[in-house]
Amino acid sequence: MELVDLGFSPFFESNWKASGLDRYSIARVVAEHKGSYRVRNASNEYLAKVTGKRMFNALSREDYPAVGDWVAITELDSEQALIHEVLPRKTILMRKYSNKEERQVIATNIDIAFVVESVDRDYSLNRFERYFAIVTDGNIKPAIVLNKIDLIPRAALHLKTAELKNRFNSIAVIPTSTITNEGLEELSAYIEKGNTYCFLGSSGVGKSSLINKLLGRDEIKIGEISKYSNRGKHITASREMYFLGNGGIVIDNPGMREIGMTDSSAGVENVFLEIADLSKKCKYRDCTHTQEPGCAVLKAIELKELDENKYRNYLKLIREAEYYKITNVERRSKDRKFGKIVKKALEQKKKYRSYL
Repeated sequence: MELVDLGFSPFFESNWKASGLDRYSIARVVAEHKGSYRVRNASNEYLAKVTGKRMFNALSREDYPAVGDWVAITELDSEQALIHEVLPRKTILMRKYSNKEERQVIATNIDIAFVVESVDRDYSLNRFERYFAIVTDGNIKPAIVLNKIDLIPRAALHLKTAELKNRFNSIAVIPTSTITNEGLEELSAYIEKGNTYCFLGSSGVGKSSLINKLLGRDEIKIGEISKYSNRGKHITASREMYFLGNGGIVIDNPGMREIGMTDSSAGVENVFLEIADLSKKCKYRDCTHTQEPGCAVLKAIELKELDENKYRNYLKLIREAEYYKITNVERRSKDRKFGKIVKKALEQKKKYRSYL
């Protein structure tokens, strides 16, 4: 396997050399475990750990490697390696931890994110928009996979696909079924050699089953089908990268019950371009599109030129993103103040020792 087969492109090569890291071997993180990583280069796969220096210099979880990262390594033997640095990322996918203000890196250096929903009770246009916001905020192109289409009549499927294409007319929609194999050929054709794709969605929507179909073997374990929900029990516990026969690279992710927004206002604006364009016509530049006179967005809703459900979801996501941004600034301010207190205490301790 060559580095290009792992997704190594001129972007990463130039950053590898420009940062002076070309004195180290280069490898890609293909799996993440607690306290360690599996990395792969052109000749081998290693169990790797981050150096103490890298851990000391890390300011947050974002400074640690994630699945998809390119890292500078030293091979210790034929099975183990040390990670010295993480190369600059081309794209990054993040969400807010549930009930926390910290950000979690889901995966990096992804070209396209397949947002997967099943046609049964998981289906939600608003949830699609939430995923699209964090995807586009990371400079990643989204695509829709509407899975388990064997569960509904053909007429109902046509209505759902028409609804998706009407609301998201610039995003590809791929209906699939791992039972009847419908849409799998189209999904496989969408995946190009050397590009990296990730599958996002709630537990039980069939992400792992789809990847198994693309691989042509049962590489990822799937739980038994629940008689109550007709869903496979989700057992994927970590992120892992797989290499398809056509040269494409896919990442399986654990199911996410909640998609917390980070400071991704730009991502929200990219998803709701129609509202962003209308806002340029508002009377006030800082219009919140809630009650101001001369608001072009509210006018469009009144004239039924803008979907009200879409508008309400926009307000919800933008408020969530703005709230995170404010709390993040406050947290950083507190961290800086605490850092100054610690520094002062260390200086006083040093001064006190000099008198002894």
